[in-house]
Amino acid sequence: QVHLVESGGGLVQPGGSLRLSCAASGSIFSVNAMGWYRQAPGKERELVARITNGVTPRYADSVKGRFTISRDKAKKTVYLQMNRLKPEDTAAYYCNAGVTYYRTSSLVNDEFWGQGTQVTVSS
Repeated sequence: QVHLVESGGGLVQPGGSLRLSCAASGSIFSVNAMGWYRQAPGKERELVARITNGVTPRYADSVKGRFTISRDKAKKTVYLQMNRLKPEDTAAYYCNAGVTYYRTSSLVNDEFWGQGTQVTVSS
């Protein structure tokens, strides 16, 4: 199996910064993509940023110029640097990974989700 563990959420004032981290572990052959999604109360989960092997990172329009996604492939970790945070960025942030992993004697492709970390932007 594959597990994703997120960290770095919290309470921050408008205009402040936070850095989220997500580390993948398990019987991983390769991590093909990693990304961050968020879900605010009463709203659907939405893409924040995603980085895929060999592809330019993708961002939601609402975070372009403020958020930066990056990866450490050796550590199987993805980061989300969030600057100039706004109250509307308040949400639970979820890590997502597209992974090829070992299941018994086979290689399997699947997507996994972390449990989420809360980001609250408020004065």
